[in-house]
Amino acid sequence: MAGMTSSERPLLNRRLAEFGTTIFAEMSALALSTGSINLGQGFPDTDGPEEVREAAVRALRDGHGNQYPPGPGVPELRTAIAAHQKRRYGLSYDPDAEVLVTAGATEAIAAALLALVEPGDEVVALEPYYDSYAACIAMAGGTRVPVTLRPDGATFRLDLDELRAAVTPRTRLLLINTPHNPTGTVLTRAELTAIAELAVERDLLVVTDEVYEHLVFDAAGHLPLATFPGMRGRTVTIGSAGKTFSFTGWKVGWVTSTPELVTAVRSAKQFLTYVASGPFQYAVAEALALPDSYFEAFREGMRAKRDILAAGLKEAGFKVYDTAGTYFITTDIRPLGETDGFAFCRSLPERAGVVAIPNAVFYDHREAGAPFVRFAFCKRVEVLEEAAARLKTLGSQR
Repeated sequence: MAGMTSSERPLLNRRLAEFGTTIFAEMSALALSTGSINLGQGFPDTDGPEEVREAAVRALRDGHGNQYPPGPGVPELRTAIAAHQKRRYGLSYDPDAEVLVTAGATEAIAAALLALVEPGDEVVALEPYYDSYAACIAMAGGTRVPVTLRPDGATFRLDLDELRAAVTPRTRLLLINTPHNPTGTVLTRAELTAIAELAVERDLLVVTDEVYEHLVFDAAGHLPLATFPGMRGRTVTIGSAGKTFSFTGWKVGWVTSTPELVTAVRSAKQFLTYVASGPFQYAVAEALALPDSYFEAFREGMRAKRDILAAGLKEAGFKVYDTAGTYFITTDIRPLGETDGFAFCRSLPERAGVVAIPNAVFYDHREAGAPFVRFAFCKRVEVLEEAAARLKTLGSQR
C-alpha cells in the first residue's frame, strides 16, 4: 500500500529521535490560542533602524542580491564584518579568507559542528544550552558532554574544575556561549582566560556563539574569546545581525576564523543553504557601520526593559537571577510553590495570560533545570508593563 513500509526502522533518523517539535513552537502556538503575551521566543516586537530597513528596500530595487550572492557572502558584508571586529575588538580578519556569511547564527552553528565533528568526537557544551546545539551535535554524530552552569547567589556560574574534568582524549571541541542564553550570564575575564588555557593545553577547537555581543550590560563590555592568548587560530566565532539590529527574520549570521577553519565550515555550509538573504546582506553591511551611538542606545534601551520586567517578576513572587547580557531573564518558580517548569509554563497562559519557556528543555540533566523559567524582555515597554501587571495575579492564586 502506498506510504507503507515493511521495515521496522523508524522514519526519522535515530540521531534526531529525541528532538521533537521545539518548545518554542509549542509555546508560541499556545500564546496565539490563548491571546497571551508571548515572552517565550526571543524576537523583538518592533523592527530595527529605519535606515537599515530602507537599505534592504534599496538593495531589492537596485537588483543587489536578488540572484544568488557569492557563496561566502557579498563582499560588502564580509568587509563590514571584518571592520566591525577590528574596530570593536582589535581582531584582524581577511574579508576574503576569514569571514563567512551564513543563514543566521543557527546555520553557522550547524555548519561548524557538521564540519568539525566526526562520529565518536565529544563536544563539551555549557548547560543549559540553546536547543540547536544538541541537535547539531547529534546530526554530526558527536557526543555532547554538558557542563552545568549552576545558581550562585544572584547569578549562574561556571565551575571551571567541572569543565576541566569534562575534557577527555575524545574531546574535539568546546562549544561556548557568552553572553549566555538562557541564563543571562556573561563569562568573566578570569573564566574566559581559564577556558583559553584549557583549549591550548588540550589542543581543542572552540566554537563560540557571541550573538548577544552588543547586549552586555556592564561597563567592561563584550570579551571575544578569540582575543585571548592562543585562541585566534583555534576559535570559530559566530555573530548575528538578528539580535543586534532587531531583524531576526532576515537570517543573516557570520563566522570569523582562520582560513583553514572558515574553509572547513564553508564546505559544510554550501550543502545546507548554499546562500541566503541576498538583499539583506547589503543592508546588514550598512548596519554594521552605524555609529557607536546606535549600539549604546540599543543596549541602554534593552537594559531599561530588563529592569521593568525584572521588577515585575520580583513583585509577582519569582526569584529573579541577574541578567548581565542577552535579552532573557531566568527565574526560579519555587518561591511561588511550584517545582515543575514545564507544568508551570503550560498553565501560565490560562492563569496569567503570559507565555514563558521552561529552562529544562535546555538541559540534558532535566532535573537541574526543572524549577527555572525564562522570560524574554525584547518587547515594547507597554507590553512588558502589561505582562508584569498580569503576573502579579499569581500571588493571589497561591
